[in-house]
Amino acid sequence: MTSQVPQSVQSPPAIVLVTGPSGAGRSTAINALEDLGYEVIDNLPLSLLPRLLEGPPISRPLALGLDVRNRDFGTNALIEAIDQLAARSDRDAQVLYLDADEEELVRRYSETRRRHPLAPAGTPLAGIARERELLGPVRARADVLIDTTGLSPHDLRAEVDRWFAPGDGRPLGVTIHSFSYKRGLPRGMDIVIDCRFLRNPHWDESLRRLDGRDVAVAEYVTADPRYDPFFERVKSLVDLLLPAHKDEGKSHLSIGFGCTGGQHRSVAVTEQLASALAHDGWHVSKRHREMERRDALGSKGHQV
Repeated sequence: MTSQVPQSVQSPPAIVLVTGPSGAGRSTAINALEDLGYEVIDNLPLSLLPRLLEGPPISRPLALGLDVRNRDFGTNALIEAIDQLAARSDRDAQVLYLDADEEELVRRYSETRRRHPLAPAGTPLAGIARERELLGPVRARADVLIDTTGLSPHDLRAEVDRWFAPGDGRPLGVTIHSFSYKRGLPRGMDIVIDCRFLRNPHWDESLRRLDGRDVAVAEYVTADPRYDPFFERVKSLVDLLLPAHKDEGKSHLSIGFGCTGGQHRSVAVTEQLASALAHDGWHVSKRHREMERRDALGSKGHQV
């Protein structure tokens, strides 16, 4: 039997800002959203976005394709537009960021023999590096991040469908974040849990430069006598909340785990909960904010 969300609890019309480096699959994602019933405007100049939103009420979901080829594109301008949308109570806006690793982007450009828009007279690698630098702050603000490195166009369309199909066609998506309290809470968290009471691998010299994705760090964290009762209660709480949110028509739930530096304890807990929920059949993605920031900066250092 098919059910519908009562009008009184339906979300405002969705706006999806679709961006990411050239060659990562933005056009495929835009086409998939159009097939899902979204009104699509590709390569919209950022200067026209306020006029669009102040126009007549949006009657159906809207997908806006934005990339560095837009004539007035600027990182700060796009971040400002995201902030303005997030501040509005009459718009349910999300940022969809398509990404792929550098080697895959170079391979795709080599296969198509296209010139990179940011390096028309140079190598694709130079353009890819410049574009990643420009889009780094936007990537960090993404609500949904899809890595298309190992995805075919068909796989990518299926992934977009899982995240953005309206109504009952869209399962509840769960994103689990790890973060450092030193850099503040991630935006848009529904649930935030502090992991700083767990014993800290930072004080073990052999573990200091590793992170919670490493087996040795995970074993160190989970060996804390308080870990098992803590995780069991967190899992029980999430098991209670996810079906309830789904029944209420919610399309996405964000859960954040924080520790001092976002490298060890919060990462280990995020990994374990993501694995457990995926095993239960939930559609789960995970974000390690400080790890992504470190990788983007090419840092050789570490955080507590």
